[in-house]
Amino acid sequence: MGVLRKSQREIAAMKQAGKVVALVLKKVAGEVRVGIRTRDLEAVCIKELAEYDAQPSFKGYHGFPGYLCVSVNEEVVHGIAGDRVLKNGDIVSLDFGAIVNGLHGDAALTVGVGRISSKAEELMKVTEQALYVGIDAAREGSHLGDISSAVQSYVEEKGFSVVREYTGHGIGYKMHEEPQIPNFGREGDGPLLKRGMTFAIEPMVNIGGWQTRVLDNCWTVVTADGSLSAHFEHTIAITDGVPEILTRL
Repeated sequence: MGVLRKSQREIAAMKQAGKVVALVLKKVAGEVRVGIRTRDLEAVCIKELAEYDAQPSFKGYHGFPGYLCVSVNEEVVHGIAGDRVLKNGDIVSLDFGAIVNGLHGDAALTVGVGRISSKAEELMKVTEQALYVGIDAAREGSHLGDISSAVQSYVEEKGFSVVREYTGHGIGYKMHEEPQIPNFGREGDGPLLKRGMTFAIEPMVNIGGWQTRVLDNCWTVVTADGSLSAHFEHTIAITDGVPEILTRL
């Protein structure tokens, strides 16, 4: 498995891309409210991105039509912004990527709309914490399966399920590089983690079962049982033996 390792210069460029991603997501998340259309959130994303010397990662990627993935409630990932109006109690996953000097940053978060249920709030908290549990396992000398196992164990101990058909990934000059990083697996499996490796770790967690299906638009992934789903993601680099988050302000 050819896992690309990045130089300090390349990681510095990825950190610039990551900062853009973090700033854009912060701005978009701050606009989430009852009554806003998902296409209005995309408009905020486009306007904010124009403030930086960066390009969008998602627009046109394998034909994806938007700058921003906006996934609501049972939508897991790859939601397309449109005329849907957000309602009180919805949860919204926002996924965005940017390119600076040819290198990508990619991150996601889930936010509540108005007053959300206690179960939805718990789902979001567990998913976010699962991300940091996975990041903490991404250390030099560990194995890829240690990340996957850590995420799965944490999520399932909390009574939720991890999506299995979609994964995290290597990232750098391409948005998706080797290896895939499942959110389930066994400790000690997979390649050895080495300094200079860069990954996008992204737990996708469901209240119900882990199975998913794709809508007729050929993009939007939803839970098969219609249960709520949350998504959190950071781009990281393994530097000095420990993980560094590149998409955090």
